[in-house]
Amino acid sequence: MQRKFKDYFLIALKGVAMGAADAVPGVSGGTIAFISGIYEELISSISNINLSLFKTLKQDGLKSFWKQANGNFLLALLTGILISFASFMRLAKYLIEQHPVLIWSFFFGLIVVSIYFVGKQITKWTIGSVIVLLAGAALAFYITSLPSLGANNSAWFLFFAGAIAICAMILPGISGSFILIILGAYTALSNAINDWDFKKIGLFAIGAIAGLLSFSKLLKWLFKNYHNTTLALLTGFILGSLNKMWPWKRTISVMKDETGKVIDFNQVSELGTLSVFQKQTNDYESYKTVLEESILPNLYSELNGVNPQLIFAILLMIVGFLTIFVLEKIGSKKV
Repeated sequence: MQRKFKDYFLIALKGVAMGAADAVPGVSGGTIAFISGIYEELISSISNINLSLFKTLKQDGLKSFWKQANGNFLLALLTGILISFASFMRLAKYLIEQHPVLIWSFFFGLIVVSIYFVGKQITKWTIGSVIVLLAGAALAFYITSLPSLGANNSAWFLFFAGAIAICAMILPGISGSFILIILGAYTALSNAINDWDFKKIGLFAIGAIAGLLSFSKLLKWLFKNYHNTTLALLTGFILGSLNKMWPWKRTISVMKDETGKVIDFNQVSELGTLSVFQKQTNDYESYKTVLEESILPNLYSELNGVNPQLIFAILLMIVGFLTIFVLEKIGSKKV
């Protein structure tokens, strides 16, 4: 089907949604791509970038090369992702610092309903599919429970971080930004973007491209040969990632930014959650979360002496539900 300008504009908007999601540590742009109906085309297009594509460029010219690469689709999507990721990263940082319960409530609702929309694409459920779903959920839950490493500002480390994180970014449920936090590279990348450090940004981008080209081929093969099993695994990833999105947390341990030393949070404050401590002291740089656990809203209130914002949290979860319904409706339109 021949696409028109409005179709590519819609694809770019989907890219904007993916970039905004990937800017938040815990939310996967792959989930947005799946719900909005472009996931398999994206994976297929990326995996088709190989040596034969460049032979086409040499033998048949730029027009044939661009068509074989599905260039218009990739360009529109990538434009939306880059614009959104670079701009929303600052907004995401502000929202997570100032309104952590509310922003995580929105994304929790968004991810909960995503499980249904991804899972319903499985045409036949078997015992094997259920086992794979549970295994995917367990793996994602384990990843979200891992303590983060100390910050690493090495430019070359960003190359390897980019290669690993990009694989997570295109997997529904597992957030590339969260992987960067676990690796200790999220702050280094944020600072590089804010400071326009082109060397570090470039090395991260090259690593991401290398990881993307190799991992997309594996995903394309899995979709072609084990479509339902792959969907079950991805559904499990999304289910397991809910632990990260849960709005109410207790901080177990933190890393002191000045020394890189990991200490129990109760040595820093009598409060139970780092984000509450940071907001009260207006100090967002001295300590970083290493390990935390999900707790009930009433315990969150008792530990921190603050309103758990339960009513507003539930309302924003509902908004998250509705956002996915809108994205799914848009995704059902062929573009």
